[in-house]
Parts: sequence; C-alpha cells; structure tokens
Amino acid sequence: MADNNTIARPYANAVFELAKAAGELASWSTALDIAGQLLADKGLVEYLGRPALGSKKRFEFLTGLFAEAGAKVLAGSDREGSNFLRLLLENKRIAVLPEIAAHFAVLKARVENTVDATVTSAAPMSQGQKDQIAAALKKRLGRDVKVTSNVDASLIGGAVIRAGDVVIDGSLRARLEGLANALIK
Repeated sequence: MADNNTIARPYANAVFELAKAAGELASWSTALDIAGQLLADKGLVEYLGRPALGSKKRFEFLTGLFAEAGAKVLAGSDREGSNFLRLLLENKRIAVLPEIAAHFAVLKARVENTVDATVTSAAPMSQGQKDQIAAALKKRLGRDVKVTSNVDASLIGGAVIRAGDVVIDGSLRARLEGLANALIK
C-alpha cells in the first residue's frame, strides 16, 4: 500500500493549480492548514471512518467543523472546496489531508520564493539573532526566509538549522559526537 505522502501529492498538485489559477493561494493555504491540523487527530479520522456514518453526514460534519475552525474554502460555501472535500471523502482519502496541506505549503513557498526555517537552539534566541540567521540564509538560498525557533537543551550549545532540504548542524552535541568518532578511529 502506498504511503500517505505518495497518495497526497497528486491531490496537493491539483488543488494548488486550482488555487493558483483562481488567485486564491492564501485562502486555500489557510483552509488546508486548519483542516490538516484537525485531521491529524486520529480520533477524528476514526470517527469519520465509522460505517454507520453516511457520506452526506461525513460531508456535513466536516463542513461544519471547518466553518467553525475558520477553514472557509472547505466550509461548504465554495464550490471548488466542496468538490475537493467530496472527492476526498468518496475516495476514502480524508485521512491524508495533513499531508496534502504539507505538500501544498511546499508548492506555495516555491512559487512565492520563500522558505520556512526552523532553528533549534540550546537556549532561547533573541529577535536579533533570528534576523541574522534569516539574512544569512536568504543570502545562501536566494529566497525569503521565515525563521521559527525551538529550544532543545540536549544540544548543550549552538544550534541546528533546517530550511527546506538544507540542514546545518552547528550544535555542540554534534561537535562532541564528531570528536568521539574521530578518537575511536
């Protein structure tokens, strides 16, 4: 059986082309993010998979949930959004919405020439440090960079930067592991 990313990719590509042609990348992105977060809950997916719940009830439940959560495109009032949701339900692909949202975000970032970077550091970072990292990554990658940060005390010192396919590990933990490996050889 194919994994969820393989299944999600064509759906994400199709909805991305639809949103791009309509000039609605931002609204689709927001709706897919919200829907993906909601459907990452395994309990919700199990509920939707119950045989006693008919297709119409599933659709009504999801459109109501999405409307309440702010996913306007998927809330039932948008024809393309409704058709997309029905297609996922008919093909029993609703559980891959989190992966569809992730693929859509990558496609949107590529078109907008942006990249999200996550900086994991041993201690909290100041805004100035985040700005310096963003500027250096922009110079290196040639794209606008949005930096988010996390704290992981197990790094001991330094940071690990992930921006798209680029990973820069400047943590003290990685340096110590490298030193240990060199001593073993």
